[in-house]
Amino acid sequence: MSRVSSDLRALRSLAERAARRGGEVVRSGAGERAAEDKGAGDYVTEVDRASERAILDLLAAETPDVQVLAEEDGGRAGGVDEDRYWVVDPLDGTTNFVHGLPLVGVSVALVDEGRPLVGAIHAPFLEETWVAARGEGAFGLREGAREEPVRLRVSTRPPNRAVVGTGFPFRRKDLLPEYLQVFRWALTRFEDLRRPGAAALDLAWVAAGVFDGFFELALSTWDVAAGGLLIEEAGGVVTDWNGGGDWLAGNIVAGPPAVHEELMELTRAE
Repeated sequence: MSRVSSDLRALRSLAERAARRGGEVVRSGAGERAAEDKGAGDYVTEVDRASERAILDLLAAETPDVQVLAEEDGGRAGGVDEDRYWVVDPLDGTTNFVHGLPLVGVSVALVDEGRPLVGAIHAPFLEETWVAARGEGAFGLREGAREEPVRLRVSTRPPNRAVVGTGFPFRRKDLLPEYLQVFRWALTRFEDLRRPGAAALDLAWVAAGVFDGFFELALSTWDVAAGGLLIEEAGGVVTDWNGGGDWLAGNIVAGPPAVHEELMELTRAE
């Protein structure tokens, strides 16, 4: 094994352990209903904050020189000024969590020179974890399973049979005309659409071949960094809505090559 591969796998392992540590906090907080408003339809709970603290403590202990960009308190205000930094979403799907819907995830990724290098997404209530390292593939693990981790591959279903995930830009009403046009066209091109409410899980499911694609506007870096890497390492294509490489900014289109091409026709035609 090369030194590069060894280092990458160690970082991937750290991302996985951090995501699982956050997931333990989330699972122990099941039933928490008290939430503060960060904005319209945007909530935070003490579980979000406790999960973030647990993750940041682990990352600081093992990579003390690497900055962190996290959704709640960890570097959100000042951002980052380094080429390499951790990106953390301590509880993706807080609205689901508050309403008792167990579709939530914890996402941890390391970004290096503008591209995710390693990433992990953990679904604490589904007891599933997905991990990836650039050039090393993407893998899915189920808690309690005796089998080895399963290598992820995007689906091969044709676009007219595709079930595509999405998310509504409910915080950005100004984007609704652009989004709804693509949404309407997508319903005519694909078999069906899904909106579970946790982008990290949506992207992991695309990598695993459960969903056949994904598109959304106005997400944050912590929503997409780990999931986008999973999809790329599973053989998929990830871009922004213009087909460029700026998807970490939050406007993301992803899927197997054929579905991604169809989605590009829709977003570019808008």
